Amino acid sequence: MAVLAYSLGKREINQYFSIKNAKLLSLVAVILLTVVHSATRYYGGGDTCDWLLSSGRFLGNSVWQPYGCMMHKYKSIEAKTCLNNKRIAFIGDSRIRQLFYAFIKIINPDTKEDGNKHENIPFADRESSVNVDFLWYAEVNNSMKEQVTAWVERPFNKPDVIIMGAATWSIKLHSGSSETLLQYKANLTSMAAPLEKLTEHSEVYWVLQDPVYEELLSDNRKMITNEQIDQYNAAAVSALNNSKRNSKARVKFLEASRQAAMETITQSVDGLHLPESTRNVGAMVLMNSICNKILKPIDGSCCQSVPPLSILQKLAAGLFLAAGICFLVLHALGYSKHRKSRPVSDVESGEEKKPPIAAVPLNLKEALQSACKMGLIMLYFYLCDRADIFMKEQKFYTHSTFFIPLIYIFVLGIFYSENSKETKLLNREQTDEWKGWMQLVILIYHISGASAFIPVYMHVRVLVAAYLFQTGYGHFSFFWLKGDFGLYRVCQVLFRLNFLVVVLCLVMDRPYQFYYFVPLVTFWFVVIYATMAMWPQILQIKANGNRFWHLALLLKLLGLLVFICCFAYSQEFFESVFSFWPISKLFELQGSIHEWWFRWKLDRFAVIHGMLFAFVYLVLQKCQILSEGKGEPIFSNRISNCLLFVSVVSFITYSIWASSCKNKTECNEMHPYISVVQILAFVLIRNIPGYARSLYSSFFAWFGKISLELFICQYHIWLAADTKGILVLIPGNPSLNIIISTFVFVCVAHEISQITNDLAQVAIPKENGALIKRMLAAVVFFGLVFFLSKSRQAGY
Repeated sequence: MAVLAYSLGKREINQYFSIKNAKLLSLVAVILLTVVHSATRYYGGGDTCDWLLSSGRFLGNSVWQPYGCMMHKYKSIEAKTCLNNKRIAFIGDSRIRQLFYAFIKIINPDTKEDGNKHENIPFADRESSVNVDFLWYAEVNNSMKEQVTAWVERPFNKPDVIIMGAATWSIKLHSGSSETLLQYKANLTSMAAPLEKLTEHSEVYWVLQDPVYEELLSDNRKMITNEQIDQYNAAAVSALNNSKRNSKARVKFLEASRQAAMETITQSVDGLHLPESTRNVGAMVLMNSICNKILKPIDGSCCQSVPPLSILQKLAAGLFLAAGICFLVLHALGYSKHRKSRPVSDVESGEEKKPPIAAVPLNLKEALQSACKMGLIMLYFYLCDRADIFMKEQKFYTHSTFFIPLIYIFVLGIFYSENSKETKLLNREQTDEWKGWMQLVILIYHISGASAFIPVYMHVRVLVAAYLFQTGYGHFSFFWLKGDFGLYRVCQVLFRLNFLVVVLCLVMDRPYQFYYFVPLVTFWFVVIYATMAMWPQILQIKANGNRFWHLALLLKLLGLLVFICCFAYSQEFFESVFSFWPISKLFELQGSIHEWWFRWKLDRFAVIHGMLFAFVYLVLQKCQILSEGKGEPIFSNRISNCLLFVSVVSFITYSIWASSCKNKTECNEMHPYISVVQILAFVLIRNIPGYARSLYSSFFAWFGKISLELFICQYHIWLAADTKGILVLIPGNPSLNIIISTFVFVCVAHEISQITNDLAQVAIPKENGALIKRMLAAVVFFGLVFFLSKSRQAGY
């Protein structure tokens, strides 16, 4: 009865929630969200600088999250670069002095707070010619006004940035009288005009007063109440920026530190002065407000304007626009449309699933339609991660944000368990399942920021190695069994691996190596192809006649191992090979191939492990040593039990080692040599018992078929700021935001997978003559892209 209910439940879900309906729903959601965010941003005062300065919340105990944008954590060298030859002035009381010290400690972390309390304090950094001065003005009075007026009258001496604030001394000295509040507002009103004049060429910030912890205040400060603080803040807001003569010239209010202090003031030593963590929030907010528009950090989206379109982005927009126009013309002319089937290739593992009917090549209109869909999807990518429409937030790791979603997806995976159509070791359904759950774990790892937790990081590194293991296993098996080394096969794999990334490189203006996994699997496919295709070509059909060929193939794999070791153990040799133009253009990131070296070296043996495993398995299978019938253990009971025991122990042992890692660098050095232990242990645990091979999760397998698209698309439409943050479609509700953004993200990835399959039929024809022409056209196109890219760099 339970089994029947379980089966009917799945059938009901599948009947009413098809992928087609899901895509339509996601399209409607994207349109509505884009309209709402655009209207909010441009008609509701949605400026990221205002968000940065005015509001936010703590993630955990110390990480400050501004509303709707990401705050960069500035290092000393970055601060010095930004503030080079600048003069900054802090004017106010002891609270402003605290902010002054927190600010200069970003520039020079070794600075000590040894200045006299009620005097001016200068700071200068000779290396960067940065001058930061604290000017003691405890009250808003004529003395402060004279200083401001002097800067207006002598502009050559004025600071580039002015941070001001004062109130508590006025409350204290005059016992919180109402007359003092009126005088405070009058003095600020008289200062408004000169301050407004200063804002034409300088940045002026007024720091709103932070709350106090009244229970800790000393007797001579008891009159400083939060009610008084609120009244003085209201007076400051009312007095400043009241002029309508110049809407662009205005004093900016720093309220974020006040927001932070509301949560931390109870940690104050004396009830008046802020704890260090809150002071650091205010200083970092100021640094982001001043420097983000200058240095433009990727993970600092606050106070950044939309970058102008690069020439490559304009080229991509022009190509998609041309495709759209041509499609509309053909549609208007009534150009015929044919049905087509969509073969699905597993380009990462090398397996190919044949369609039930012969694939009908796409006609011109269908190809243009697919290109138009891709163009609209790329517009969504651009809006998410380049345009100033959707919000972005920082990642923050907690154990619950990683492990709770992990439990959810594995419960779903088990719910969708089904009988497998075949029971061979690592059959297609099982490899899809494997890739699917690994990809989902990696996605959760990325969005939760779990790389900060080393045990999780090390286990995810094994998952990446397992992907490459499958690459070696799948492509070796294909070449060994079928011997198809034709140009068509190579171009099909390369196109399906790289199409999305090439388009993203143009649309998002990022180098090829930025999407590191695709260069990695592309490189290893070429290496596998070269290894298997070079003389002598050794195939299973040839090796069956003479066992000598098995030894010859092992010698080939040994040669590949030597090749890998030569690269791995000589960084200079590696860099010299990959520094030649145009190869360097494929593997450079920010002018260096260090990132490529790191990624390549980390899993350098995973592919050859997969190739060797495939060879051993296929030989044992051919010799009929394995039992792969339904419900049968793969070996005899005794051998199967022994291998199963060893596998479980090995799997657990690796996990214990990974969980005990304290240093990423040291553990990464060990990873290439021992990651295969857990990979092989998993393969054996999953395949030795016959009942385990007979079942698979269709839920995980579905995601496995689009795993490559999921991995790449997450960069811009699920994560944000080139994976540094999280895309916010639904502000103020993190759980709902993740649900909606994930739903749209998965639908987009699935559609891109289908578009890639469709366009592959057009771009990669089976006829060699037509294929060579397409290749020449591709060479010309990429030559143009390289030329335009080089011209842009020369212009910079």
